[in-house]
Amino acid sequence: MTESAGLRAGYFAAAAAVRPTLNALMAKEWQGTENLPEGGFILCANHVSNLDPLAVGHLVYSQGHLPYFLAKAELFQLPVVGGLLTRMRQIPVDRARGGNESLLAANQVLADGGAIIIYPEATLTLDPDLWPMKAKTGAARLALKTGVPVIPLAQWGIHEVMPRQAKAPRLWPRRTASARIGTPVPLEDLRASALTRDVLDAASERIMSAITGELEALRGEPAPEGRWNPRTARRELISGRQDPGGSGTERGTL
Repeated sequence: MTESAGLRAGYFAAAAAVRPTLNALMAKEWQGTENLPEGGFILCANHVSNLDPLAVGHLVYSQGHLPYFLAKAELFQLPVVGGLLTRMRQIPVDRARGGNESLLAANQVLADGGAIIIYPEATLTLDPDLWPMKAKTGAARLALKTGVPVIPLAQWGIHEVMPRQAKAPRLWPRRTASARIGTPVPLEDLRASALTRDVLDAASERIMSAITGELEALRGEPAPEGRWNPRTARRELISGRQDPGGSGTERGTL
């Protein structure tokens, strides 16, 4: 992707501050970085800590890509943070409007060969054991519309540095934040189908299953049956039609 010199300078300055800080807070272990494509791609990750965006951004930037996040629109209203996000061309998601503007902006980044990073769960996982939850459909919609590769990324250990309810990182003992990148999620058979609810659900579940598989490898244990549904506050067995030709209602929200 061809970015302006000013944008690259902004990323360089941010990296100069973020990378030493993260390196001081934790050790890092990255696996599968060779699976990141050269051109445009969507990186879908699980979400276990408020430090996740910095850690994933660090990883992506270190592999030669500028990371573009889809982030809650509310973050862009915060003092200092909002200005930084805007200057670095991060993409606000306004769910009240269906997220369509953010998808258009993300589509342009991908068309230019950029890297979009999405947390399909749209929030920190609420699963009691920190396994990936049921996903929103925004990542699947963007992937099926653009045809770019969807790369799953699992991370583990960073939640020990900055747990969900913590106000500040834990500095001692020193912990390791691990990340594992998988191969592209197979979505080819769904891309020729209409974006019905069934198709989007099927694509979303494939993405989350791929992330879960990488997380199982990092954690060295199998995930429990089912997936946590934040609406019902319980794990539910995966259900729904997997037939891309099935009927359904098209979704328009992230």
